[in-house]
Amino acid sequence: METTNNPNYHVEIDVQQKRPKGEIACGDVFQSNITKEEGHTILVLSDGIGHGIKASVLATLTATMAVKYTKLHTIPEVAARVIMNALPKSSDGKERYATFTIIEIEPDSKVRITNYDNPPILVVRNGKSFQPKEYNLKIRGEENLGKLLRCREFKAKKEDRIVFMSDGVPQSGLGRNRFPMGWGMEKIEGFMLNQINRMPNISATKLARKIINQAVMNDNFSVKDDTTCGVIYFREPRKFMLITGPPFYKIKDCDFVERIKNFKGKKIICGGTTAEIIARELNLEVEIQHRIKEADALPPSAQMDGFEMVTEGILTLGKVEEILGNYNSDSRLEDSPPEEIVKLLLQHDSIDIIVGTRINWAHQDPEQPLELELRKFVVKRIVKILVHKFFKKVKVEYV
Repeated sequence: METTNNPNYHVEIDVQQKRPKGEIACGDVFQSNITKEEGHTILVLSDGIGHGIKASVLATLTATMAVKYTKLHTIPEVAARVIMNALPKSSDGKERYATFTIIEIEPDSKVRITNYDNPPILVVRNGKSFQPKEYNLKIRGEENLGKLLRCREFKAKKEDRIVFMSDGVPQSGLGRNRFPMGWGMEKIEGFMLNQINRMPNISATKLARKIINQAVMNDNFSVKDDTTCGVIYFREPRKFMLITGPPFYKIKDCDFVERIKNFKGKKIICGGTTAEIIARELNLEVEIQHRIKEADALPPSAQMDGFEMVTEGILTLGKVEEILGNYNSDSRLEDSPPEEIVKLLLQHDSIDIIVGTRINWAHQDPEQPLELELRKFVVKRIVKILVHKFFKKVKVEYV
């Protein structure tokens, strides 16, 4: 999952989770919100007390409210009081509560972290542990006497990483020979720094996965508590361009191709007519790749100098949308043209989509669903998934 907050670098985010065997719901809940207008990113991890359905309900309620109040710029100690008061009490009068970590990332790369009873966040800068100044806020209300929010604020720099987690990670291995007192924050920090120094470009996904996998191993491959780890990585953006459809006016073909030629990053073309125009203007050859296995009988992909691949247009994009919509951490992508496109989209951060609006009369078939006929609709749905599900920065240009 990814987002961009600063034109100079990209903010890559990933969260990995494991729940105890036999539990159908995870008691750790992660929610996020990106305000496009403000460029404000809000991430919340909440851990409901206990595990299972009850914990999941408490954590969902807490995370939803935390996102909402943070979005409204409510001061943390007031928001925390409202959250505490809203959580249901059990029949014996004991408090039912959920811990939470709220991370806000501003467009100017200012990071604000508000933590209530979750393990402290870890920040890595230049391959070493970085300790931003911490201050405490008292949660308002007599019923919250002694309860504190631990807050940190700092300006993120390129290559910084922030690691946040639920207590399932530091408590992993508890009672076992290797870590009788649990894995603990100090050892987690050492493990994390070791991974980053061995692989300076390790992705957010890979680092979160390595930490979770180690926690699972500490518990002899069966976690005792809901276990979540999230990683935020500020890095150089990877740029990508997808071109589909010829420009509306033929007279614009030259400008259209010039814009594509000057793009610094990987490029693909979806659509035979579009590829023909680009090949003609750049004096290039389009070579069709005859593969034995092509998914769903889609036309074979082709190759052209300067482009990752050339595929058929609307049918391929329809399949791309379907794969992206169903994609999760267990998905395995093959090498069919739509899956290759999905791989490229997921590997890049800043995606430019150029949509030509000239009508391809070959697809004006009344028996085909309307969405398939109209390239714009398919592209809009792909963009929606890329932005909201994968946190990509996407720019669409209609020509």
